[in-house]
Amino acid sequence: MDSALPAEQRAHLALQAMTLDEKLQLVHGTGWGVLRDGDPVAPGHNGGAGFVPGIPRLHIPDINLADSAVGIRMAARESRYATLLPSALGLAATWDPDAAYLYGSVIGRELRDQGYNMSIGGGVNLMREPRNGRNFEYAGEDPLLAGTEVGNLIRGVQSNQIIGDVKHYALNDQETGRNTINVLLNQRAMRETDLLAFQIAIEIGHPLAAMCSYNRINGDYACENSYTLKDVLKHDFGFKGFVLSDWEGTHSTTKAALAGLDMEQPGSDFFGKSLLQAVENGSVPRSRLDDMAERVLYSLFASGAVDHPPVRRVVNPFLGLKDAQHIAEESVVLLQNEKQVLPLNKNQNGIIAIIGSHADVGVLSGGGSAQVDAPGGNAIDASEGAAVWGKPVYFPSAPLQFVCEKAPHANVLFDSGDNLQAATTLAAKADIAIVFVHQWMTEGQDAASLSLPEKQDALVEAVATANKKTIVVLETGGPVSMPWAPRVAAILETWYPGIGGGEAIANILFGDVNPSGKLPATFARQDADLPYPHVPALTEATGNNGMNAHADGTKSEPESATVDYNLQGLKVGYKWFQTEHKQPLFAFGHGLSYTNFAYSALQCDSPSKAVTFQIQNTGQRSGDEIAQVYATLPASSGEPFRRLVGWKRVALAPGETRMVSITPNPALMSVFDVKSDSWKLEPGMYRIEVGAASDDLKLQTTVGLP
Repeated sequence: MDSALPAEQRAHLALQAMTLDEKLQLVHGTGWGVLRDGDPVAPGHNGGAGFVPGIPRLHIPDINLADSAVGIRMAARESRYATLLPSALGLAATWDPDAAYLYGSVIGRELRDQGYNMSIGGGVNLMREPRNGRNFEYAGEDPLLAGTEVGNLIRGVQSNQIIGDVKHYALNDQETGRNTINVLLNQRAMRETDLLAFQIAIEIGHPLAAMCSYNRINGDYACENSYTLKDVLKHDFGFKGFVLSDWEGTHSTTKAALAGLDMEQPGSDFFGKSLLQAVENGSVPRSRLDDMAERVLYSLFASGAVDHPPVRRVVNPFLGLKDAQHIAEESVVLLQNEKQVLPLNKNQNGIIAIIGSHADVGVLSGGGSAQVDAPGGNAIDASEGAAVWGKPVYFPSAPLQFVCEKAPHANVLFDSGDNLQAATTLAAKADIAIVFVHQWMTEGQDAASLSLPEKQDALVEAVATANKKTIVVLETGGPVSMPWAPRVAAILETWYPGIGGGEAIANILFGDVNPSGKLPATFARQDADLPYPHVPALTEATGNNGMNAHADGTKSEPESATVDYNLQGLKVGYKWFQTEHKQPLFAFGHGLSYTNFAYSALQCDSPSKAVTFQIQNTGQRSGDEIAQVYATLPASSGEPFRRLVGWKRVALAPGETRMVSITPNPALMSVFDVKSDSWKLEPGMYRIEVGAASDDLKLQTTVGLP
């Protein structure tokens, strides 16, 4: 208990004082608890997703784990409040490491206030499958952007003496068949894409826990995959924390333990009595059990959970709202703005029509284990109790209310959009029509296509035909197709904007905030342009991950399904579109502003040194530009596409010019050599490009490496 000692030494001293039973106690949970009605709830359980009892005689505290991808789940069970932040994908759209740190700090602060000491968040799975039901929990398609944002989020969480987590390790890039699906991908592609995102997040955030995923990787389950867990995560990445399984993601005792899994969740089917027997008969060495327990102890000491246990207090909802709204305002992406229809005039007279997506009462949130309970209950169905799994939840931040406040001289009218004729009639007589459309996504199921559900494309088409000043506001969990895009004046992507979403949307619409978000993922025109035109293994009879019961009570799990990611390989997202010569609807990195920026004076002497250039705000408004640097490696690399290697968010007043310097991430300038298990710079010519998006690169130069 000497806090002056390093965490490693304290963990080792504690381990030496522990009995065999106490070591075993630290490497598994106590069961499903509050997650399943009727299951026993252990003493000390805080009402979260998981629990590991501590060792009071050694001052080792209980570990209380909470689902907390975008805010703390299941707060309603104890009449607690939890701030709903914008979706993690929305956070990635800010391209702002400071916003990511703030995002994590909100989660960490509220975890402490509610009595938790461990977060189950930090999703950094790359968007190989744009229809993945959990994309809203992740940070897009690029490893540098995703890893940087999630790494800083983890820093924010752990700044509150909370054990931070990174997940779902690894290649858990779709929900369909997630419990059994076998993901195929060669080692080089793994290291340069999905695993690189984790590597960057770990280097920045130093998470004290990592959650392995459900799927198989090249034949072995992720939670018993020796290559990804032992060779890469613990050896190559130098990860010092503990690896816990996703809930019921443990499939063996000896194999999992020897491969690098340190904790089974939520119960003890494999790491309870079975692990004791394996240790006693020598199939799992005692040294391995010691390592498992010591990693858990290290995380408890290193996080501050031992010396600074959480003290419950009332969560500050006002501070949470302020922080969530700030992040939301940075996350909104202005995709299209024909004839500068936006921003709207606050002195607008006449009729403003607000149509669709319950914009009169709230904003949409994502489902599953990332579902935060809405204050006062679901805004579209305020029945008593917590959020219901599988049912969309709207939060009480009504865009209609804030549009009315911004335009006091206008007659703001709402239509649900349920009746096409009624919506069209209102749009026809309105001066401006704002159509809200949605795509609800959740853990446990993927979207069958990129199309908006519930015939919303027809709604937008009808409104746009009736009113030439139609603005579309998207509330989506990921990319969607937009066949109506050429016929609408403006498009805003707001993701799931969180508890401050309504006001953030209004502030963007009326220009109180200049939009600065950029896409963290490519928006394809149609499913046919994706590497997999149909989600692998998804059929009408598929129960996705086995949690979803059908009307007849049956479930279906594609036991033998395989997804061959070698089809994409290194070409994730924008790299696929460039290589395949496919024109996206909106490119990775795209995002407009209410001002304009000019780039000039590019200089770069070497692929490993700083890239410098100038940006000038040539418009009439202050604004933030996210300047992006891409590199195309020499032909010998075998990679005929550009990579994001750095970026900077730059705030500029009207007319202001600033010199920008960005040093490329070394791993992004290198290729991974499997034979030597190392990163290497290829000799040859590197093309360096700088600009506003992956398809809008204003400057370029070529530099050589002998």
